Amino acid sequence: MAPPAADILVDIRSALPSLAPSERRVAEAVLVDPARAAHLSISELGRRAQTSVTTVMRFCRAIGLNNYPQLRLALAGAAAREDARGGERPLMTADIGPADPLEQVVEKIIYTETRALEDTRAGLDVPSLARAVEAVAQARRVDVFGVGASGFVGQDLHQKLHRIGRIAFVWTDAHAALTAAALLGPGDVAIGISHSGATLDTIEPLRAAAERGATTVALTNHPRSALGQIADLVLSTRARETPFRSGATVSRIAQLAVVDCLFVGVAQRRYDEAAVALENTYAAVHGRIHPARRGAAEG
Repeated sequence: MAPPAADILVDIRSALPSLAPSERRVAEAVLVDPARAAHLSISELGRRAQTSVTTVMRFCRAIGLNNYPQLRLALAGAAAREDARGGERPLMTADIGPADPLEQVVEKIIYTETRALEDTRAGLDVPSLARAVEAVAQARRVDVFGVGASGFVGQDLHQKLHRIGRIAFVWTDAHAALTAAALLGPGDVAIGISHSGATLDTIEPLRAAAERGATTVALTNHPRSALGQIADLVLSTRARETPFRSGATVSRIAQLAVVDCLFVGVAQRRYDEAAVALENTYAAVHGRIHPARRGAAEG
């Protein structure tokens, strides 16, 4: 089956890093004007992308479609959806420029992050999320791997799991991550977080955890990436970074949203234990709240 029309454009963007150069030209030709591409024959699209009909077919298969008519239908649906929403606002889809006024920067960032959350919600594989929730809820221990901005997301997941009594660790150093992965085994869960899915410092410990029998989960914007191929379960974000926001802002917002979904699902599975843990941890830090704010916090 073809992906839902609303998802096809983000699916294509997600596949870009894994496409061959000639297939990437097809993707770029489609993304420039999806509505027009929906009306092109396969040979016309091939000429527009300066490639062959065979390459267009390979591109279709690379993004999960069986044939070219499926691509045209999905693109037509995506274009109709945007028309129904009033179309994309040109200023909102443009990259942030060095001369943009601050008001426009704010509008672009909020718009792009909102779209990333909406697209992530539409594209998130809920059955895979449910299996990840179950694995984490039953795990002996959970190890989270991530560096850079993804490392901060990993720290957030670690802190959340720790507060509900789950034994969890986060590793942002490559050597520490590899040594931690060497101690994992069946019954443990390893989670690798990488927007690109190509970060070796995250791929290598997740691969080591998989080789030792741990359940592996990838949180990435590119499910067909090296990280996604290693993992037993893939949780996909749908964030489009731009030069001024490369790999650190929009992607982080989408990753944090998926982390929240995973955490709440685990807390639901272990509700009684989580409720007690949250109450105890709240009591432990309550005395650190300024007296003037303590009443508001209790309310």
